[in-house]
Amino acid sequence: MQITFDTNGNDKQKEVCKLWVDPVVADIAYGGSKGSGKSYLGCSLIFGDALMYEATNYFISRKKLNDIRKFTIPSIHEVFNHWGITSNYYSFNGQDNYFKLYNDSRVYLLEAKYLPSDPQYYRFGSMQMTRGWIEEAGEFEEAAKNNLNASIGRWKNDVYNLTGKLLQTCNPSKNYLYRDYYLPSKKGTIPEWRKFIQALPSDNKKLPKGYLENLQRTLTVNEKERLLYGNWEYDDDPAALIEYIRILDIFSNSFVNEGERFITADIARFGRDKTVIGVWSGFRLIKIVTIPKNKVTEAAKAIKELQEQYFVPMSNIIVDEDGVGGGVVDILECNGFVNNSSPLDNPETKEPENYRNLKSQMYYALAKKINEAGIFVACDDSEIKDCIIQELEQVKQHDMDKDTTKAVLPKEKIKELLGRSPDYADMIMMRMWFEYRFKFEFSIG
Repeated sequence: MQITFDTNGNDKQKEVCKLWVDPVVADIAYGGSKGSGKSYLGCSLIFGDALMYEATNYFISRKKLNDIRKFTIPSIHEVFNHWGITSNYYSFNGQDNYFKLYNDSRVYLLEAKYLPSDPQYYRFGSMQMTRGWIEEAGEFEEAAKNNLNASIGRWKNDVYNLTGKLLQTCNPSKNYLYRDYYLPSKKGTIPEWRKFIQALPSDNKKLPKGYLENLQRTLTVNEKERLLYGNWEYDDDPAALIEYIRILDIFSNSFVNEGERFITADIARFGRDKTVIGVWSGFRLIKIVTIPKNKVTEAAKAIKELQEQYFVPMSNIIVDEDGVGGGVVDILECNGFVNNSSPLDNPETKEPENYRNLKSQMYYALAKKINEAGIFVACDDSEIKDCIIQELEQVKQHDMDKDTTKAVLPKEKIKELLGRSPDYADMIMMRMWFEYRFKFEFSIG
């Protein structure tokens, strides 16, 4: 039997096919928009290998098994039809969800939903697979991807001299795909064993007539940027509290007035590697200091030096008091910020506000301030600027579908998405504490 994967002029698919047979490349992310031929590509590569290499094992994984049945299996049959593969060459086990081919190769359909009993997805790490494909990778937790990847290269790869390969197809998403694939590829720093291929609807010469016009009519502005134009910088998550364009504006809002001086500091604590300190003039963040791997005494010394340089009263300094930050508060005798403490009363009405904790309350206040173009950040360092943008994009409402107190995403969730702690965003957020405290105190009596 001879099978041919006809890309019909889709050069991006051809590029992935070349990477699929490159012995150096082990990890490929493909996509960036709707209609770029992602599913057809994945089905062709996985089943092409399964048909060529006898008794090998593969997986196709999506967040929900029902989505594989509804959307991926039809693409599998489309590929089979184009190749002339009839049911004589395969069978499908609907109970255990796998295709068994005539040569004893198997392709498993795996659901990657979150299970409270297995939050790190260790159930995938013990599998023995030859290669695999994650479809709609933008929906995946990084732990799920990592453990699926750990199963690859463990079944007859040595027999056929096959490099273990993970293919991920996706739309733009602000998860690990953005951090580990899109950004490094854009900057030219992606490792040689990992590749990112950007694909757009215009790359797919087999799109049905009227498909693009329908997308233009039905998608929102943000959805068009992401799903039609492949813009990875946009995020259409309805839980996002800050508009993306307003986040970008903070670096050019030079009209924001100067004012009283403040210092806010997020201190390195267990498992983290840096302290971030900000000096403010009103709502102008005029200086950012990043100190790698420092002691409590070193952080306190740096804040003290900035206090003297910028003439900031100790009552206008606040430090994250969680973890070892409490030691800095003790040394300086400044204000301490406790994330899970009770929210403050509204400075105007003097009434309690419906927030889960102080951190959530201050992030909501910060989001409002940024959306109203009320903050300016002076920053010439492109890496720090990127970090600030990425971290502020993760200021999102947590449990937005639940009728409960308002809260933002937990830090552990943000760390999972970013691969680091949101140090810069936390430092910026603490500036709002003075608005609540001072306005409330000054209005008394």
